This record gives sequence, C-alpha cells and structure tokens, in this order.
Amino acid sequence: MPNLKNHLRQTFLAGIFAAVPVAVTIFIVWYIDAQTRFISERIFHKAIPFLGVVIAIGVIYLAGLIATTLLGKWLLRLIDYVISKVPGLRQFYVAWKQIALTPGGTEGTFSHVAIIPDETNATYLLGFSNGRSIPGDENTLCVFVPAAPNPVNGRLYFVRRERCQLLEMSTEEAFKVILSTGNYLPAELGAAMRALGPPPPTVSRLS
Repeated sequence: MPNLKNHLRQTFLAGIFAAVPVAVTIFIVWYIDAQTRFISERIFHKAIPFLGVVIAIGVIYLAGLIATTLLGKWLLRLIDYVISKVPGLRQFYVAWKQIALTPGGTEGTFSHVAIIPDETNATYLLGFSNGRSIPGDENTLCVFVPAAPNPVNGRLYFVRRERCQLLEMSTEEAFKVILSTGNYLPAELGAAMRALGPPPPTVSRLS
C-alpha cells in the first residue's frame, strides 16, 4: 500500500508539472489571439484565427535579430542605463534583472542550483546562486535558500566557495523539488548528494 501511495503521488505530481506549462502556453496563445483579432479585421475585413499570434512571433523574432546586432546591443545598453538611473524605478528594475535574467547561466540569482551545509554541518541545504564571488571577496558566494513550498521566502547565506557545490541540475528541476516539498526528487539530485558524501564534521572549540 505505501508503494502504491508513493506511485500515485509521484505520478500525480509529474502530471501537474507536465500540464501546467502546457496550460499556461495555451492560455497565452488564446489571450494573444483574442487581443490581436482586430489586426486581421482591419486588414482583411474578417477575423482570421491565430494571425495575431503569427504576427507576435514575427515581431519577437525581429526584435531578437535587432538585439543581436551591434546597434541593437548599443540601444539595449542605453535603455538599461537610463532605466537603472530613474529614481524609484531603479530598485525594482535591478532586482528584476538579478532574479529573472539568466542568459547563459552567468547572471541572476537563480542561474545555478547550489548545495551548502547547514549551520550545524549535519545536513545539506538546497539553494540558488549566480555562481559569482561577492565584490571584495573572491572566495565567498551568495546563496539564496528558499522555503518550501513557498520559494518566495527564504534566507541568504554567504558561503565560502569550497563549501558550496554547484550542481549540474536545471533550476526548473530544483523548483519542482521545492514546490512538491520533496515528493519529487530527480535522479540528478541523488547523484549529486552521493558524490558529495557526508557533510564536513563540526569543529569543536576547546575552552
């Protein structure tokens, strides 16, 4: 019976994680199509389904082409500089960039999945890090350890580089572990923990 319950729970959670992206994608496509029907009505005097979606994809692709040119990169840097200097908006913009932007796994708080020992060295904590040293100390990393199942809350740890293990696991997989409160455990996590071995022993101080 426990095996059956575990199987049903794991399968149900896997179904949720598989269905949510599909449902979100369908909703976005439907919303864009509903909001852009007027384009086909004005051009062809009748509503053509999904024409607005095709136009939106084309605009995004064109924006990507422009962004990869020297002029586009210069414009993006200029816009980034201007927005980051606007009082009141700067804090939100910089925070959003640090959290949301992770191009090439080199920027953003959630660029890398990290494992660090807890305060007692008795177990490990699952967190996220940008993988870069903090300014002024090349041997220290900042790691955000989210709470489960609400990853919005959590704690910041400043960890010595040798005590922080960056895992070969996607942030999506790590978030699945957190949101499922440990009911979803990918094989990559188990392999990483096996490679880590037991946490380092706590050093006791002699009085």
